[in-house]
Amino acid sequence: MGASGFGAAGFGSGVALVLAVLLALILAGCVAALFAYLIGLPVLRLKSDYLAIATLGFAEIIRAIFQWQVLGPVTNGANMIKSFPTFSSFNIKGANGSTVLYLSTFVPFLIVAGCIIVIVMLVNSTYGRAFKAIRDDEVAAEAMGINLAKHKMLSFVTSSFFAGVGGALFAMYVANAQAKVFTATMTYEILLIVVIGGIGSISGSCIGSFLFIACSEWWLRFLDNETYIGAFKVPLLRTGFRMVVFSVVIMIVVLFFRRGIMGDREISLAGLAKRLTRRSVKGGKEA
Repeated sequence: MGASGFGAAGFGSGVALVLAVLLALILAGCVAALFAYLIGLPVLRLKSDYLAIATLGFAEIIRAIFQWQVLGPVTNGANMIKSFPTFSSFNIKGANGSTVLYLSTFVPFLIVAGCIIVIVMLVNSTYGRAFKAIRDDEVAAEAMGINLAKHKMLSFVTSSFFAGVGGALFAMYVANAQAKVFTATMTYEILLIVVIGGIGSISGSCIGSFLFIACSEWWLRFLDNETYIGAFKVPLLRTGFRMVVFSVVIMIVVLFFRRGIMGDREISLAGLAKRLTRRSVKGGKEA
């Protein structure tokens, strides 16, 4: 009875933790969406490069405001915010304190998968088709009766909501939150991921994010270490050379894949099944 009671208590606390984290993620997205709406009122009147410059400027202003020590009781100023649940908090522990089941990777992937499903549903809806029409040709979209101001604001707020959710997940990953981390450099990295994967492709953004992190943090890490083959020192291998090679790789991708790796195509189960069926039929005919 004691063991079952402990298990029930642990299960209840785990469910409460998951619900609390989901609520916090939704609130983070709503706060980001609120700021996006306020910024979008004057900014979305601009177009092209001016819109990008204005949004970057507002991002720096908001970051500076959150680091303002006067708002320290609310935002903790320039100091880190800690003591909140992290991904490791999802791990299930036994009575002796040892981890019984590791969920620190499964739960974040589950949350991200849920966000991607919602985005796919939005893109394939009537609003999503309106977003695509505005992206391709604003004049033609307006001529077809699409309200540009309304749909631009909706797109800006919706994307900011998911950006807020992503920021909350990032804070849980690094186990702290600090305003100075969210600089313009991070914005450029996110934009680079989208360009590499393909503008207009959700699958491409997922692939681009994996390749960006894998190349910059895993596969090319050995280039930052001095290497000796016997008494011979391999030239160029030193701290910082990894980013030089990574920049060259990005330039090659941008030059030879003008629309990104995926372009505007998507990976779908139906498409994979159709391709496998074609190959099986082709193989049967050849046999």
